[in-house]
Amino acid sequence: MEALNGSTRSILKLAVAFVAVYLIALGAMKLASLWMLVFGAVLVAVILRGIADPLVNRLRFPDGLAVAVAVLAVVAVIGGIGTLFGHRISAQASQVSLALPGAWSVLQTRLAASPFASEIIGQLKALGSEAGRALALAPRIALDLAAGLTTLILVLVAGVFLALHPAQVRDGVLALAPLPARPRLREVLNACGHALKGWLRAQLVSMVLVGSIVGGGLALVGVPGPLALGLFAGLAQFVPIVGPIASAFPALVIAAIAGLDTFLVTLALYVGVSQLEANLITPLVQRNLASLPVVLGIFAVVGLGLLFGPLGVLFATPLALTAYTAITMLYRQDVLKDPDARVPGQGEQDRP
Repeated sequence: MEALNGSTRSILKLAVAFVAVYLIALGAMKLASLWMLVFGAVLVAVILRGIADPLVNRLRFPDGLAVAVAVLAVVAVIGGIGTLFGHRISAQASQVSLALPGAWSVLQTRLAASPFASEIIGQLKALGSEAGRALALAPRIALDLAAGLTTLILVLVAGVFLALHPAQVRDGVLALAPLPARPRLREVLNACGHALKGWLRAQLVSMVLVGSIVGGGLALVGVPGPLALGLFAGLAQFVPIVGPIASAFPALVIAAIAGLDTFLVTLALYVGVSQLEANLITPLVQRNLASLPVVLGIFAVVGLGLLFGPLGVLFATPLALTAYTAITMLYRQDVLKDPDARVPGQGEQDRP
């Protein structure tokens, strides 16, 4: 009887454990958007620490002052770009938004002459009806945009606080782990931070180069709004695969109304820049910095997009890079003892 009671207690404990794990997983999925926003705050903190750390290490700035200088530097750069180019970007963005409907209509008319006209026009009409439904939801969309702006402000503020006290936040997370595991987990968290910092640095260079090349190329081709379209192309580089495709669409639609030659040259420009970014810019700027295997990046965009929606797509690459770093250290290095397991950004970490 005592053995039976012991077996029953073990089964009950196991059942309780399964239920607890299920409830925790369910709660985590329900709060998926919250975790994405927390990770967004972490990215903001990593960007600010990337600017502040050299000030602390080389110029001996106090930590709080260095973060304040980093915040002011980011605000100054954004404000300077807005002051120098804000009017032109705004004017060209308005020009592009006004040109798109007319270009879309012209494109539909030209497509009507194709052998597949009925199929294409049917798809366009379906798209038009979906657009009408979206317009009917305009008040809700406006409220969602306002809520999104408020959330963005909260993420930025949280990122600043995380940048001010990164060690305290890290140690607070480590306090949940068993004592023997804390030193190794501290190394893993530090390595994830180094990897994110290196990736963001490389991504910034890539965004600036791609945006400049696309903007200059569109200006030479004669596509309206090259500055706004180049800015859009640069910002879209943050989201791999999806971003570059989305940034090319408005330019190609506008170029289509100028004629087949302009359309083909514009298409060649975007394809050429995409190949240049993949085969030259990215390998060059990510040398000795954190990088993620391309296949993993593709699956990360698809998988996290399905799980978490637009926020998952936006943060897919940095999230995958963080997971890849942790798995490399905790599984390949610690469990498999793989001598070839290299942490992303290890070259950067090893430099003095």
